[in-house]
Amino acid sequence: MFNFSQLVAEDHIKRALREGKFDNLEGMGRPLPKDEAENLPPELRMAYRVLRNSGYVPAEIVEEKEIMSAIDLLSHMKDEGERYRQMQKLNVMIMKMNERRGRPVHLDDSGEYYRLIVEKVRIAEERFGRPASDK
Repeated sequence: MFNFSQLVAEDHIKRALREGKFDNLEGMGRPLPKDEAENLPPELRMAYRVLRNSGYVPAEIVEEKEIMSAIDLLSHMKDEGERYRQMQKLNVMIMKMNERRGRPVHLDDSGEYYRLIVEKVRIAEERFGRPASDK
């Protein structure tokens, strides 16, 4: 059973279709952008979107973006010593976030980013040795 607002909305959609207002829309035929809230529980996603649209972004999302940016920066660093220092900072960021969340950070479905970071840290440690504070 439709209520009045649903009927009005349906009428507007049908009229827009007839007038061709849905033709040649920007992004037509391309996949939708990645959902920023995909890592949130389904029951919190709508609340997150409302808050985000009003200008608020939860600290957890900001931290995750910072981690992803740090990983991206690491992939472009040329200086191995600086890369090693930044990997250590990234590891601390991830550990702190894990502690606050009470669960591991999932940077992607496969865990590929984190595996690559761990591998790069291992290679850097073999090449440069562990920092004096870690020995």
